[in-house]
Amino acid sequence: MSGAEIAAWRARLPSAFGLAPRRRLVRGLAMAGFLAWLGWALWHFGFAPQRLWNGLAGLASILRLMIPPSPGDLWADILTGLAESVAMAFLGTAASALLAVPLGFLGAGNVVTVTLLRFSIRRVFDGFRGIDQLIWALAYVRAVGLGPLAGVLAIATADIAVLGKLYAEAIEAVEPRQVDGVTAAGGGWAERLRLGVLPQVLPVMLAQALYFFESNTRAAAILGVVGAGGIGLQIAERIRVRAWDEVAFIILLMIATVAAIDWASARLRRALITG
Repeated sequence: MSGAEIAAWRARLPSAFGLAPRRRLVRGLAMAGFLAWLGWALWHFGFAPQRLWNGLAGLASILRLMIPPSPGDLWADILTGLAESVAMAFLGTAASALLAVPLGFLGAGNVVTVTLLRFSIRRVFDGFRGIDQLIWALAYVRAVGLGPLAGVLAIATADIAVLGKLYAEAIEAVEPRQVDGVTAAGGGWAERLRLGVLPQVLPVMLAQALYFFESNTRAAAILGVVGAGGIGLQIAERIRVRAWDEVAFIILLMIATVAAIDWASARLRRALITG
């Protein structure tokens, strides 16, 4: 290929021969800005190699105190707290999954054709999703007092909007021919939802609810730290008195519980989706 041909191709496809000087300058400035921001963030957060090393050394000391794990004398309280956490996760997930079904239909574009109503419902979903479960738990502890009820309400309130959005997206992705078949048979609006939409999305809804139950089992342990009951309260009390061996026992018990729930819910999700 001659030099003239190369010049012609360079004129036609300049990006194939490398970035233009202006784009290289913009990328260099962007990279320099990112590095400057990263350096400022590390300085602002007090990052220092010596501080990090001291923290790792302290963590290693705690890990040594955790061996061997021990249930302690109050092992019955640990089992009770674990059962409370699982019950909190189940009740909160069940309540949010049930309440999210009608909200999912209201937020689906192929069900609610009024743009303003659907837009308003979606923005409500966004607002609720922006508040973490821990914030809801703090609010409900002040409202209803200490105990598992605050944890159940926090899980349900935080998950309604998330499940509602997921349900709405699943409803919008249904196969329209099944809905058209119900319409052709003389079905009305309620029959189209009951016989045309719901059978397609119900397995997906149940699978998502099972996944949230598994995730909320872990979250319930954190909610107990702020007074919402469950196994988190037992962990906080033992950390306060530096009973690290009992903390290790609780952590192992939580891992085993979450693994069992994960195994069971995964099998149920596969059965629901493939079935």
